[in-house]
Amino acid sequence: MSHRGQPVFDRALASRGGATRDGQPISYSRAPAADLAPWIARLYVTDVEAPADYRLDCGLFCDTSFVRLQLRGGWSAMTADGERRIDRAALFFGPNTRRMPIGVTGAFTSVGIAFRPGALHTLALGQQLHDHLDRLVPIDALGFSSDRWLTLIDPDDTAEGWVLAMEAEIRAIIGQYQPAEPDPVSVRFEAAAFSDPAISVAALADSWGIEQRRLERIVRRDFGMPPKQVLRRARALDMASHLRGVADQAEAEDLMLRYYDQSHLIREFTALFGMSPRQFVGRPQPLMTLSLETRQARRLELIERIAPGAIRPWQ
Repeated sequence: MSHRGQPVFDRALASRGGATRDGQPISYSRAPAADLAPWIARLYVTDVEAPADYRLDCGLFCDTSFVRLQLRGGWSAMTADGERRIDRAALFFGPNTRRMPIGVTGAFTSVGIAFRPGALHTLALGQQLHDHLDRLVPIDALGFSSDRWLTLIDPDDTAEGWVLAMEAEIRAIIGQYQPAEPDPVSVRFEAAAFSDPAISVAALADSWGIEQRRLERIVRRDFGMPPKQVLRRARALDMASHLRGVADQAEAEDLMLRYYDQSHLIREFTALFGMSPRQFVGRPQPLMTLSLETRQARRLELIERIAPGAIRPWQ
């Protein structure tokens, strides 16, 4: 399935991160410094202007955990624990198993760090990722300080300055606790989910020469869910990126071939996003698009379709 025309977007919004060719706002994001790369997947700044009384109802669907500093905007989120209302806060968001409804009123600024699978296991001892699926908690629950993290961001600094401040804080935490790097099996599985999420778990285990049960145990610990579910989510997120126009369109045919037929695509997509692909294209999705674009930029860099920091196909 392909979208007709361009995905619907909201012209009331303007982002400091720029926009896609068709005008959808995007975030400022980049890969971490090399010394942080074992634990950190991506850093981002989303800074969007909107009328003070503007209400945006959208959603997020993320395959990694985040520390998010919500600096502006009146936020709401429908989590596994019910609705949460948020103003200025430093929060830990667990990965999503499906689309999480998110709303925000007025202009909004969110700055954050995406963690690699296995990072929570090594950086926050005693925390189990599966306990955080589809949930958000103050970062104090992980042993971090909300007050300290919120003061990292100088409102007069640039987006890159904010990113550098967060990197310095994570670097200090790593220097203090000397955590182990995530398990190499999780690192390889993350790469496989980006490059070929249609592959079977059994085929991966066989090609890597490890027992399938061991692979499943490590993935459950570091991703918070079974490997088959991780791959299913990756397929859906890649397809969603294509539908929102923040993917490499040269991959479109390959993305479709990951599904048996159109009915399979519709069934899987609807189960995870709560709407059909056609409905997904037909309504504004600015928050979702911002999130998908950041993920897709990292994915294309990791599988070496683009160089780190290069112009992305949708720009």
